[in-house]
Amino acid sequence: MNLPNKITVSRIMLIPIFLLVMLVPFSWGEVALLGTELPVTHLVGALIFILASVTDWVDGYYARKYNLVTNLGKFLDPLADKLLVSAALIVLVELGLAPSWIVIIIISREFAVTGLRLVLAGEGEVVAANQLGKIKTWAQIVAISALLLHNIIFEMASIPFDDIALWVAMFFTIWSGWDYFAKNKQAFINSK
Repeated sequence: MNLPNKITVSRIMLIPIFLLVMLVPFSWGEVALLGTELPVTHLVGALIFILASVTDWVDGYYARKYNLVTNLGKFLDPLADKLLVSAALIVLVELGLAPSWIVIIIISREFAVTGLRLVLAGEGEVVAANQLGKIKTWAQIVAISALLLHNIIFEMASIPFDDIALWVAMFFTIWSGWDYFAKNKQAFINSK
């Protein structure tokens, strides 16, 4: 278990803390920031989510810089991303901050790609995330952060950045999923 993999595991460990803060009815009040009022729990939850998301960049940086890329890391890193993003999206639906149909599309893609990864792993092939998958992940992180923060900053100008960001995330989610399956179609052709 090298340092990048430990950082990835820490991302997974932050998920229950995020869920606890977001879903337990703590009475921490509200805060007004940059023209937006939001519950303190949403602010704290957003900060935990953003911290966990930044570890995605940190573990990748250390893995590449110090040549610590492992098959475990290639498996754990995208799994941690999917768990974090799925948990946050489900919380957003629970809180009425995101439409369930978009969340279903995004999570369905994540399950489908994870299934394909398992099929490929069964054939001895571990596929790391490609550039389009990384763009998808960061688009999701930006959208979730904006929704958790109740469209902070953009609310003053009446720009629905959070909604636009969610649509962009859904677009990249669908595109990267299609790309992933198109590039790995041999897994279905060759399966017995």
